[in-house]
Amino acid sequence: MSLRYALLALLTVEPMTGYDLFKHFESSVGYVWHAPDSQIYPELRRMESDGLLEGREVPWGPRGKKTEYRITDEGVKAFRAWMNTDLEYSRERDPAHLKAAYLEWADPEAARSQMQAHITHYRARLEQWTEKIREIDGGASPMLNKRLSGIAPEEHLKTVAFKRFTYEGLIARAEHEIAWAERGLALISELYSTR
Repeated sequence: MSLRYALLALLTVEPMTGYDLFKHFESSVGYVWHAPDSQIYPELRRMESDGLLEGREVPWGPRGKKTEYRITDEGVKAFRAWMNTDLEYSRERDPAHLKAAYLEWADPEAARSQMQAHITHYRARLEQWTEKIREIDGGASPMLNKRLSGIAPEEHLKTVAFKRFTYEGLIARAEHEIAWAERGLALISELYSTR
């Protein structure tokens, strides 16, 4: 159900088409909730059917049309209710840490490669998330700027602070994962130094 609320969150900024929402998933919300377009479009139709969104056809290209969605009052109420409800944590599914628990089955080079891939992945994420903080701090975040333009000035400080807080958490997670994988590389070297 979190996809539904991620979509509602984006639509609190402005009406968007499914394609617009997909683009925003790739560049912002996708850092905390990934969803392919094959999940986004059916969910938008369900949300419209449930009265959370209203869709209207808008021109697209010289002769085409597409559906633009806007959040309804009922959608705003549902989003606010979700925001005011404690999160139900799901059980973990973490393939990197699962594999790490059984690295004794891997060849040393394969184990090193997996740890290095983990470091590479999280260094890239660290750079992306650090860039998001630079955008927030510099007033260069397009979605945040749109959100700020639609709310009262006295709400700006907390809106910016919570967006920054989110990326700070992601940065801390990336730094932790990098340090963990570096410790894994050291452990592999230590355990296989006699081979």
